[in-house]
Amino acid sequence: NSLHALLAEAPCTCFELAGGGEGSLDRLLPSVSTGLSPRKRTTSQCKSEPPLLRTSKRTIYTAGRPPWYNEHGTQSKEAFVIGLCGGSASGKTTVARKIIEALDVPWVVLLSMDSFYKVLSPEQQAMAASNDYNFDHPDAFDFDLLTHTLRKLKQGKSVKIPVYDFTTHGRQKDWKTVYGASVIIFEGIMAFADKELLQLLDMKIFVDTDSDIRLVRRLRRDITERGRDIEGVIKQYNKFVKPAFEQYIEPTMRLADIVVPRGGGNMVAIDLIVQHVHSQLEEVSEVMAALASAHQAQPFPQTLSVLESTPQVRGMHTIIRNKETSRDEFIFYSKRLMRLLIERALSFLPSQVHIVQTPQGEDYEGKTFHGKRITGVSILRAGETMEPALRAVCKDVRIGKILIQTNQDTGEPELHYLRLPKDISEDHVILMDCTVSTGAAAMMAVRVLLVGDHDVQEDKILLVSLLMAEMGVHSVAYAFPQVKIITTAVDKKVNDLFHIIPGIGNFGDRYFGTDAPPDWSDEDMDEPSY
Repeated sequence: NSLHALLAEAPCTCFELAGGGEGSLDRLLPSVSTGLSPRKRTTSQCKSEPPLLRTSKRTIYTAGRPPWYNEHGTQSKEAFVIGLCGGSASGKTTVARKIIEALDVPWVVLLSMDSFYKVLSPEQQAMAASNDYNFDHPDAFDFDLLTHTLRKLKQGKSVKIPVYDFTTHGRQKDWKTVYGASVIIFEGIMAFADKELLQLLDMKIFVDTDSDIRLVRRLRRDITERGRDIEGVIKQYNKFVKPAFEQYIEPTMRLADIVVPRGGGNMVAIDLIVQHVHSQLEEVSEVMAALASAHQAQPFPQTLSVLESTPQVRGMHTIIRNKETSRDEFIFYSKRLMRLLIERALSFLPSQVHIVQTPQGEDYEGKTFHGKRITGVSILRAGETMEPALRAVCKDVRIGKILIQTNQDTGEPELHYLRLPKDISEDHVILMDCTVSTGAAAMMAVRVLLVGDHDVQEDKILLVSLLMAEMGVHSVAYAFPQVKIITTAVDKKVNDLFHIIPGIGNFGDRYFGTDAPPDWSDEDMDEPSY
């Protein structure tokens, strides 16, 4: 109602439309009868979106999302999906990018309908080459794949996006992997043409741009970028583009919640849209607060295993926690603890009875690993220091790496880099990070392992860490109750800077010497091996 009122105050700029008629739709919206035969045109090209967007305020990553969960381990809120529809060259992509910039949130996915053109048969390929294939008809799009992809993105899962080659009118061999986001902007000329797609859209926006302006844009683009002559462009527009807009696209305007006249130049409409989306995203901060307090007065989860606090273990903790400890000793005793920690983690792997014959000719009933493979995944950069300990006890172990950094302003994890071995879905994965405070980075790493083309089973993931905070233990356990958690110690608190208290300091800086006091020397020190 408040959005309706705001829009009503600016009727000449943007306005809200009643979205009636959805219940009577078939899978595809029926086209409006114009007495014309189905129209044809060459495809409308759209450049694929970059993996990140740079704005005047910040860099917006489009390759991942913060995987927040509530205290019951379920996802707190599905992504908010904005559907952008409009004719060719109406400015849909420009509107989408201006919304992204104005939203100023880090986790946004821009999904283009142009990526979902169907794979053409040889006959259709020949028609497309001679501009005789109708790319503006709903049958030109793979709505099944599109709906499946958007539904998974809305649920926070990763998806494979086809990369369409507009020169060959076919999909490229390599598809693009995209992770879920807080906000998904889906744009395309047929964005409102499918009933199942409409049900996935939380906000439907129609970009209404004057036909003369759209023609001028096509003239400029086709002449300067595609080397066509002006007569050919006008002929194509009159024969294919304009009739297709009238028959298939313009009728769907009645389904829009908001109509944006003049496209990307209408900042009043964009600002009102952004205000509404922001109101939908406020729950994220509430979920973060719930995670922070969910563990209070709760017993430790059964999935947690803490290394026995023997005099040896406690003595090593005394050394590495001491701020006066030299870097040489810090590295040496950290490595000792890592070796004990990895050995402890291996005891949780499944085993089976295996009988062998000893050199004396006697049978020995032993144990062997009962699984496909063991893969180690380190959360960079501190988690990488645990790789030598894993390699020392697991012959030929495969190693993957994930770079996740916590935004110091919001406390949200940000995924910057990902390299995982292929075919790890059946592997037992040892996820390594030296310290876990809030658990945000660890949860995101687990999320990455679980979804998409990785599909690691939750009960096959072991999170190992030298030191964890109670908050991190409970957050990970609530979100992923089947993940085994192994550590050498658990501390009580996390301060406002997300540091563990009493803690160990910045493990990466102390280990690599990147924040060393002047009296620390790198000379004659044992450097970590990789």
